[in-house]
Amino acid sequence: MTDILVLGAGYTGTVAAIRTAVRTRRTGGRVTLVNASPRFTERLRLHQTAAGERLPDHALADVLSGTGIDLVVGRVAGIDPGSRQVSLEGGRVLGYDKLIYALGTVTDTSVPGVAEHACTYDDHAAAVRLSERLGALTRGTVVVAGGGLTGVESATELAEAHPHLHVVLLTRGRPGAMMGPGARAYLDGALERLGIEVRTGADITKVLPDGVELAGGELIHSDATLWTTGTKGLSVAAESGLSVDARDRIVVDSALRSVSHPDVYAVGDAAAVSQRYGVLHGTCQGGIPTGLHAADSLAATLRGKAARPFRFGYVHQPISLGRGDAVIQFTRPDDSPRRWYLKGRAAIVYKETVSSSPMLTYRLLKRGLVPVWAFALSAGIG
Repeated sequence: MTDILVLGAGYTGTVAAIRTAVRTRRTGGRVTLVNASPRFTERLRLHQTAAGERLPDHALADVLSGTGIDLVVGRVAGIDPGSRQVSLEGGRVLGYDKLIYALGTVTDTSVPGVAEHACTYDDHAAAVRLSERLGALTRGTVVVAGGGLTGVESATELAEAHPHLHVVLLTRGRPGAMMGPGARAYLDGALERLGIEVRTGADITKVLPDGVELAGGELIHSDATLWTTGTKGLSVAAESGLSVDARDRIVVDSALRSVSHPDVYAVGDAAAVSQRYGVLHGTCQGGIPTGLHAADSLAATLRGKAARPFRFGYVHQPISLGRGDAVIQFTRPDDSPRRWYLKGRAAIVYKETVSSSPMLTYRLLKRGLVPVWAFALSAGIG
């Protein structure tokens, strides 16, 4: 038997575990999936949770049913690539022959006061705490720091769900700066329609219990601050001796193996995956194809075959603008904007389709099938 350990049961880790179990069934693969929670978290929808929406609850045991995968609930404390062991909080140690690292990223809290006073989306519980905090406010100001996809989706979702609160979006650049002019103008209109105050050129130097401080000393009052300005990998990878980049993501080769420890594969947000146009940025769009490819690479290696190089091309930038609006910017494979975009109801339908619950994807994978969209992305089509 070959013991295969998968760390992290987010979108990417769950895909990798199921695909690996299916592809190594005949070659003696024994897959164990480790996750800190027994529940599957739809991280793409945490802004909806923060706005007070109740989403379906999925037990990982049910998701993995019929795959033969062993589920271990525990938080990773350390990795010893030399002895091929993973230690969990509480003292339990798991051995492995091959490891797939899918622990994702956490919020970068390097700005003073973020860790103590800001809300984040590091897990489901954090989004629930923000929802409860906002639900207790009858009036006040909510500051959303960061004008990327997560910041814009959060600001619009919260403004729509809590019209009695004043939402301020603070960003260094323009919201939706990566989009084309048409989609960007539509996004600007949605922010204005929802009454969101947008402050560009905002350089936050400190988060306080009741506000944020900008470079130059200006103070902006806040009854709740949501921090979405950036992420980084968990420190456990670097502490374990794995080669990482400046954001603590594991550096991988074309087969998604660690360049320093080839028995370790890294996928999703936790991996620094190089393509001809640069390093992938963390999205579910790119994460799931890396999980599929790592599983296939590992299975090929166990059969004595060479792994194919990973190729990926972006297709779109989908952004919800509350529950009643959305905009979709279609892109070239390098994520630069094309001329085409969708808006309004057509964009809502598109967004809900591509960002729907991954449960159908997991059911297909159990049967040895790969969703057409995932195949297209991982083949670099777009």
